[in-house]
Amino acid sequence: MSHLTIAHVLSSFAMGGQERVALDLARQQLSAGHRVLVYSLVDDPDGAMASAFRAAGARTDNTPKLGPSFDPTLAVRLSRRLVREGVDIVHTHNPRALVYGAPAAALAGASCIHTKHGINPDPSRRMWLRRAASTMVNAYVAVTPTLARLAVSRGECEPTQLRVVPNGIDTARFRPDLEARRRVRAELGIPENAWVAGTVGRLASEKNQSLLIDAISPMLDPRRHLVIVGDGPARDTLHAQAQQTMRPKLVHFTGARNDVEAMLSALDVFVLTSQSEGLPLVLLEAMAAGLPVLSTSVGGVPDLVEHEKTGYLTPAGDRVALTSRLVWLSGRPQAALDTAAAARAQVLERHTLEHMAKGYETLYARTKRGKSTEQRSPLNVTS
Repeated sequence: MSHLTIAHVLSSFAMGGQERVALDLARQQLSAGHRVLVYSLVDDPDGAMASAFRAAGARTDNTPKLGPSFDPTLAVRLSRRLVREGVDIVHTHNPRALVYGAPAAALAGASCIHTKHGINPDPSRRMWLRRAASTMVNAYVAVTPTLARLAVSRGECEPTQLRVVPNGIDTARFRPDLEARRRVRAELGIPENAWVAGTVGRLASEKNQSLLIDAISPMLDPRRHLVIVGDGPARDTLHAQAQQTMRPKLVHFTGARNDVEAMLSALDVFVLTSQSEGLPLVLLEAMAAGLPVLSTSVGGVPDLVEHEKTGYLTPAGDRVALTSRLVWLSGRPQAALDTAAAARAQVLERHTLEHMAKGYETLYARTKRGKSTEQRSPLNVTS
């Protein structure tokens, strides 16, 4: 495929899963010789991820949405920038970017690919806007089959538009690392022979780290620790909750870290207690790091984790089930390692950065060849 000018459109440059996927795609696309622009739809031209995009070689800019309600001028303003930059492909990520980016692409005469990263519930009025915008895209991508089926059932797009391209991660970065394990445990004051459960993510109510603290509290002793990596609005509440446990010093809060791969290496099991998810990158990262994973069965997680084969699933919000499985895992290290090995093999086969980038490259090429209107079966896996 000839070199393209690709514009990723994001709601903002805040740190999040969709922004990280866009960053990884931008890196791969830049290395393939494409020119990459990234647009934010908020006033702040920076945000946590903007410098990372620029460091990768992408140009960043913002075209802010005006006012709290629908802004009819935004698509026109964005389209002018797309025309000025000679953009070939507009790649929108999640609802707001779709609502404004798809009509902007149509006005600019560019092709449009949209990626649905999560469940994205919306009131009926905003859902109508999303449905209208989806008629202007050349391909509507879901990151898991479950999210693809949800998109069809809600009428978010036409089945013939739908593709599935699973998220991918850097498997050279996320891998088992015994040296990092020793180093991080020494930093946190955790014995090398302790059993450690942990989680990584934004500290927020929807991630429900409170459930994990509740579930593991009866197990905490000098041989069993909990590590929570991340920051967010629920930080103070979670700290206070941990102080109410019998052994608060065995709950380790690290704050936000740039060395997530090292933090994962320090764990014996990774736990995700979210109430809602798409295809969480951190779960892929934990699996690539060689960890057994235990997650609530929400969103696209069951597409990734096969219970007792590549990980373990419990119902969302079920503290008793979560405690029971944590106790089971702590007492069966070989079974845990067996599922971890199967999970890592699955990530290496299906969820690498290269695999994801190839899937999107194929979509871009089909779009540029004018084949986007071909009739294909729904839930077609592109990558």
